[in-house]
Amino acid sequence: MPGTHMKDQLAGKVAIVTGAGRGIGRGIALVLASRGATVSVSDIDEQAAASVASEISDLGASSSSARVDVTDTGSIAAWVSQAIAEHGAIDICVPNAGVIGAAGFTERKDYSADDWSLTWGINVQGMVNTADAIAPHMKERRSGKIVNIASHGGRAPRGVAEPGRGTVQIPYGVSKAAAIQYTHHLAIELGQFNINVNAVCPGRLWTPMWESIAKNHAALSTDAKGLTPREIFDLNIKASMPLGREQTPEDIGKAVAFLASDDASEITGQALNVNGGAIMS
Repeated sequence: MPGTHMKDQLAGKVAIVTGAGRGIGRGIALVLASRGATVSVSDIDEQAAASVASEISDLGASSSSARVDVTDTGSIAAWVSQAIAEHGAIDICVPNAGVIGAAGFTERKDYSADDWSLTWGINVQGMVNTADAIAPHMKERRSGKIVNIASHGGRAPRGVAEPGRGTVQIPYGVSKAAAIQYTHHLAIELGQFNINVNAVCPGRLWTPMWESIAKNHAALSTDAKGLTPREIFDLNIKASMPLGREQTPEDIGKAVAFLASDDASEITGQALNVNGGAIMS
């Protein structure tokens, strides 16, 4: 409704967010709460999830937290059931949990078998597991918003890699391309139940994930010798983004909040870049 205050954008809605103990997931959870939603926070790190839930409570919003392993369907099912029991229903689902690569990523130039299995298991199968757990509930209610977190690296290889810097980021980029394609298919499947499915494709944010990428560049690229990871990140921003500035977890949260709101009721099957214009599609 015109004139509705942003703080009431999601009033009365209940959201669940995976991988919300830090970084982008934390930013999404806090924005959704600031817009009026009750938010159930999950993460593989139980203490981190509880900390974010405490931050949400400090905002005056309702929250809960749980340790969830998105590769374990039983873990997700238990969390979804807990959130429904505690909050009454779930209106918004944000499968956000993701990884850049396996242990040792920052020291390697080329990918390993573990990079492929881990990025696929969490970034893709974990997303599928989360949507599969919530879909029956949303189907029964004939209402719901699923907002997957992909990456602009799933749009074009240059989003996650540069010539001469090895293949270590390829599994991540491929997993995020799969996440975008999965979003399209799920939107078709669930549209008949009045469920909107979209994705947000973040650009470059100074999070632990991108810091590990910068450390990889610093260790392996001759043109990065002597630069700190943050300096590498800043140079990357200036070189690749027309707006000339990095994105923040809150920027991603705002895009998620829009797609989860009634304002986006006629938007489904879309993948929205939030990347300062670095990749346009």
